[in-house]
Amino acid sequence: MNDLFPDEEGHGDAGFDLDALEEELRQAAAVLDPLPAGLLQTAMDAYALHDLDARIAELTFDSLVDAVPVRGAEDPPRMLTFRAGGLTVDVELTGEGLLGQVLPPQPARVEVLGGPAAGHPLTADGMGRFAVDTPPAGPFALRLRAGGEVIVTEWLRA
Repeated sequence: MNDLFPDEEGHGDAGFDLDALEEELRQAAAVLDPLPAGLLQTAMDAYALHDLDARIAELTFDSLVDAVPVRGAEDPPRMLTFRAGGLTVDVELTGEGLLGQVLPPQPARVEVLGGPAAGHPLTADGMGRFAVDTPPAGPFALRLRAGGEVIVTEWLRA
């Protein structure tokens, strides 16, 4: 073995800490040759496509477009319905958060996506219900894992 190949502790034959050296090189590269913001955004957008095999849930109802306004109602909740095959997701969006239900009722893993950061995972209960305490800010979508399928809703502005 030579200095280029580390042992189990990350040290080469000469006792160098290769992990520390790698971190120093990363820091130097960040200062001397920073990553362009556009490239970073492109990389994050490409990673977002890792669910290419996901089915897209179509927006079939949006109360902003499809509902008749109620006189005197101030700041009514926004009601959304998405469909993908035999699965329906009903969502109520308010200033306090988001409530939803997967139909037919079933347990599911749900993520509220908003920008390049990973969504906070939620678990829908046996009745398919899930809730988020804070409303999405800006564009958002839902990613559901239910019954062995991955389903992603259309992106909407909150």
